Amino acid sequence: MTDYFISDLHLEASRAPVAEAFFRFVEQTVIPEAPSNKLYILGDFFDAWIGDDDDNPLALNVQQKLLSYTQAGLSLYFQHGNRDFLVGAQFAQATGAQLLPEEHVIQLADRSALLMHGDSLCIDDEAYMQFRAQVRNPAWQQQILQLPLEQRRLMAQQLRAQSQSMNAMKAEDIMDVNAEEVTAALLRHDVITLIHGHTHRPAVHDIDVNGNKAQRLVLGDWGENAWFIKADSEGLTLHHFAI
Repeated sequence: MTDYFISDLHLEASRAPVAEAFFRFVEQTVIPEAPSNKLYILGDFFDAWIGDDDDNPLALNVQQKLLSYTQAGLSLYFQHGNRDFLVGAQFAQATGAQLLPEEHVIQLADRSALLMHGDSLCIDDEAYMQFRAQVRNPAWQQQILQLPLEQRRLMAQQLRAQSQSMNAMKAEDIMDVNAEEVTAALLRHDVITLIHGHTHRPAVHDIDVNGNKAQRLVLGDWGENAWFIKADSEGLTLHHFAI
């Protein structure tokens, strides 16, 4: 059995090649190797998710594809990102996916690993952390989900434009993870391996945690290249392929 990890595909109608690359990846790499493999989506799978009742063609097509994969034997896990935090139980039922908490520990062949989207580690970006606290509030989410679909679509566009404008004015290091926060997360779960996305900075970092060797594996976003992490009997490895 092999575990695969992806994040930050930012699927939307204007990025059809990314969706097609994802379908090929699952159908040609993940499932053929073993139908019982596991696929972990660590957030920002969609560029924006306005609710499980969204009826746009991309949302419906992706859900149908995911259901066909889980029916074929794939174990699918979904962790919320900062773009698709409104993914809920209806989506899980429609796809056969299991929703994961913000911090989730799994057992791999040779170690335990902590899975996160990664945005909660970027505590130096105070403006974003304030925004995150708002949109992750269940009461706020419930209020938003009661709005008409078209109003939610407009809100998502406005938030996206606001995010791009704010990020353009921020220093690069502010939008990366905070090293002390990474250490705290590893210690909190008593593990020495962290897998996350969000920062769009794919790499494998060897770090020290209280004198112990640890690793932080960062997934890249899907654009010109598609990034994934593979975990099998040989260990954890970071891969990419051209889209």
